[in-house]
Amino acid sequence: METIAKIRRSYHRDRKSIRQIAREMNLARNTIRKVIRSDVTELHYERKIQPRPKLEPYKEKLVTALAEDQKKPPKQRRTSLLLFEMLQHDGFAGGYDTVRRFVKTWREQDTRTKAFIPLVFSPGEAFQFDWSYEQIELGGSNVKIKLAHFRLCHSRAPFCIAYMRETLEMVLDAHVQAFTFYGGACRKGIYDNLKTVVSKVLMGKERVFNRRFQTLASHCLFEPVTCTPAAGWEKGQVERQVGIIRQKLFGKRRKFADLDELNQWLRDECRALAAKQKHPDFPGQTVAEVAELEKESLVQVPVAFDAYQESSARVTPTSLVSFDRNRYSVEARYTGKIVTIRAYADRITFHDGGELIGQHRRQYGRDRTIYSPWHYLDVLQQKPGALRNGAPFRHWELPPSLQQARERLAQAIDGDRQFVDILAVISRYGLGAVEQACKEALLAKTISRDLVLNILSRATEPTSVSDYQAPENLPQLRLFPTADCTRYNRLLSGGRHAS
Repeated sequence: METIAKIRRSYHRDRKSIRQIAREMNLARNTIRKVIRSDVTELHYERKIQPRPKLEPYKEKLVTALAEDQKKPPKQRRTSLLLFEMLQHDGFAGGYDTVRRFVKTWREQDTRTKAFIPLVFSPGEAFQFDWSYEQIELGGSNVKIKLAHFRLCHSRAPFCIAYMRETLEMVLDAHVQAFTFYGGACRKGIYDNLKTVVSKVLMGKERVFNRRFQTLASHCLFEPVTCTPAAGWEKGQVERQVGIIRQKLFGKRRKFADLDELNQWLRDECRALAAKQKHPDFPGQTVAEVAELEKESLVQVPVAFDAYQESSARVTPTSLVSFDRNRYSVEARYTGKIVTIRAYADRITFHDGGELIGQHRRQYGRDRTIYSPWHYLDVLQQKPGALRNGAPFRHWELPPSLQQARERLAQAIDGDRQFVDILAVISRYGLGAVEQACKEALLAKTISRDLVLNILSRATEPTSVSDYQAPENLPQLRLFPTADCTRYNRLLSGGRHAS
C-alpha cells in the first residue's frame, strides 16, 4: 500500500512521467501503468485455480468420504488427519497440509451464514419446549440429568425442570409444573419431533401424536404444533435458552442432595434471570414484568392434569411387579393377577380396577427390589416364621413401641406368632391404638399378645348403660317387704311356711 501511494502521488500530484517513476522507484513500467489505470489504493492477488497434482487422483474418493461424513452427527465425522491416513493406505504420497486445506475448503461450502425471518407472537399465543442434557453431582454421584426447557414466546419467560429420564410421564409432569409456574397455559405449544410426543411423522405438518399427550393437550386447552424436521429456527427462542442456561447455570459442576433441591434451585434461578434481563421488544421493561402482564392472556386450567403413563404387568408369586428394570411389592392377595401400573415422575402406583393396591417412590437405578412389609401381612399370618429372615422385614422401620415389643417377644418360644397376631389387629384398631397398647404393656414391664389385645379391648369397649328408670304410670307398692332371717330359720326347722 505504501508503494502504491508513492506512485499515485508522483504521477497525479508531482506530474512525473511513468519512465521517471520507474527509474526512481526501480519498478517495471507495466506495474506503474496498472496502478495508475486501475485507480486502486490496494492490490490483491488470489489464485483462481489451486493445482494439486498429487491429490488429484484421490480427489474423487476424498469427496465421497466427506459427503458420507456430512450425513453423520458432527461427533462421528472423520477428522482431516483420519482422512489423510485413509488416502495414505491407498498410496497417496502428498502432505497432510494439502488434504487439510482441501477438507477445510470443501466443508466451508456448507457453513455459509443463513438468513432467517424474525418471528412475532402475541401475549399467550405460544410456548416452546425442548430438552437438554447436563452433568451434575447428585447425592455424591456424577450423573447426567435431562433438563426440560419451556419459554413463553411473547414475554421470553424461562422455566426449567430436571428429570432422570426423558420418557412420556416426564414430559407430562414437566407441562403440569410449567403451567403451575407460569399461572396458566398458552393457546399453542411448539415442539420438535420428539419420539415421546410424536408417534408418526406424516406429509408436511401432519403428525400423529401420542394418545396420552393428546389427553394432556385437550385437558390444558392448547394445540401442539411440531417444527419441520431439521428446522430448529422455528423454535429458536428455546434453542437459544438451552445455550444460555448451560453457560450461566451449568458452566461449572453443580452439587445437589436430590432432585427436589435441584428443581427448587432451578425455579429460583429462572425467576432471577427473568427479573434482571431486559425484554428485547420492550427495552423499558424486564422479562419478569412482561410475563406478569402476559399472565392475564394465559389459558386457566381448572384442575391439574394427572400426569402418568399407564401399563400392565402380572404379579409374581412373591407379590412383586417389574417395571423399568426394578421390582415393587403389592398386596399379597393379588398374587398371579394382572394389575395396572401408573408411572409418575416421582412415584409408582399399582391398581386393580379402581382400587389402589400399592404405592412406592420411583427408583431410577437398576435391578432394585422395593418392599412394603405391610403388603405381606396376610401371608405372615400363615407363615409367622418368615418374620425373622423374610426380605421385606429385615429393615422394617416400625414405631418405637412396636419395635421394642418385637425385640422382647423374639425371646419367647412363640414370640413370632404373638407379634404377628398383634400386627394383624392393626387393620381393626389402627396403628396408633396398637402402638399405644404396646407402650402401656411395656410400661407394665411385661409384653404378650393377650395383654396387648386385652388393653385394646378395654380401650374400645362400649360405655356402661345408665341405671334403669321406672316408668311413672306403674302401680305404687303399699306393703314394703322387710328382711327377716327368722322366717328362713323357721322354714329349716320344719315350719309349715315362712310367712
